[in-house]
Amino acid sequence: MRFPSINKKLNELHDWLDLLERKEDLPLYSSVDIRDAGFKVAVVDTNLFPAGFNNLCKSALDEAKYHFLEAIQSRVPGGKRILMVTEEHTRNMWYLENVYVLKEMMIAAGFEVCVASILDQKPQNCDEFGYLDLTTAKDHPLRMHCLKHVMSKLCDPDCKFDLIVLNNDLTTGVPQILKDSCIPIYPSLASGWHSRLKSHHFAMANIALTDFAAEAEIDPWLVSCLFEKVDAIDVNESEHRQRLYESAKVLFTAIQNKYDEYGIKEKPFIFMKADSGTYGMGVKAIESPEDILSLNRKARNNLSKGKSSQKIACFLLQEGVPTVQHVDGLVGEACIYQIANHFAGGFYRVNDEKSTRDNLNSKGMSFKKMCVCPENESEECGVSPDTNLDLYRLLARVAGIAAHREIKELEAK
Repeated sequence: MRFPSINKKLNELHDWLDLLERKEDLPLYSSVDIRDAGFKVAVVDTNLFPAGFNNLCKSALDEAKYHFLEAIQSRVPGGKRILMVTEEHTRNMWYLENVYVLKEMMIAAGFEVCVASILDQKPQNCDEFGYLDLTTAKDHPLRMHCLKHVMSKLCDPDCKFDLIVLNNDLTTGVPQILKDSCIPIYPSLASGWHSRLKSHHFAMANIALTDFAAEAEIDPWLVSCLFEKVDAIDVNESEHRQRLYESAKVLFTAIQNKYDEYGIKEKPFIFMKADSGTYGMGVKAIESPEDILSLNRKARNNLSKGKSSQKIACFLLQEGVPTVQHVDGLVGEACIYQIANHFAGGFYRVNDEKSTRDNLNSKGMSFKKMCVCPENESEECGVSPDTNLDLYRLLARVAGIAAHREIKELEAK
């Protein structure tokens, strides 16, 4: 365990979180990225529409199905039929593998599952058949129905659903067909990237982490990230980059002050991130405030648009946490998956093209499952979790609680 005081109070901290979680309607599922610098450990991203279930250990998924059953029954008592609405990634075979694994977990939990997507890019198939037959990265068959076709048949007794499970982050907004639905939808439509901001999440997370740190009797900075938010930015405009530079100077000074307090000799750095969005897009490591002023055209282009070519106009400047983790000789970071805040497995994101100070969710990344299989198990299971897994799980639970509070505020708007 990285911090002895947390190790001594491990059971008390889990009990404290248990009490908090009983009062919260926790996210149906989530994935939490955690960076371990040795001198601090911090959540750096929380995804409420996680892909990557195909990178989890089979034994973890076998356990997760019970948590999923409990989570659904608490939301829709007696519910049996699930409509899973996915991204329109018909050519991304690894995303399809994720959908297949998630569907199989739901089936193992006792549910009937129909997979659907908007499929605006395949209107002819929707008109003629109402579905696409696809193949995943591991050659599993996957039928993806056209959402409009499915929703048009809801009056048919054989096509009724008790709830919709979203695995689509709604970057481009909420489709009217979902707005009009009378079927319960989880996660909340308000939690999509059309309305969610990373700065909002981390503001809520840092409040929760301050409470956690008080219980653990440590400095909150040791388990959190300093950050600044900068709105109304066109990264191609020099005066806008000047505003980013001024905010970055404030953040670098604050980080340096903490480094000086703890005698840390490393040089501070930050990540400049799109304030909404995922897939590691719109992210750049910044080694000094001056780097922002001298961004070249390629860097500016990469920072100007996110997923689905959405224009990036708001940025999160987030304290960079270097990683000391190496898996099979590759730089790595931990990703923890949760079903209603229950541990559902995890993996290490590794990247053979990046340093300990880079964004690893980028070209060159691969995944190492967190688990060890029995000797007679033929599946490739990955690697043993490191000794700080308990700390990662604690921090992921805090992130889940913060995400719930964040979504409650979004729903109230």
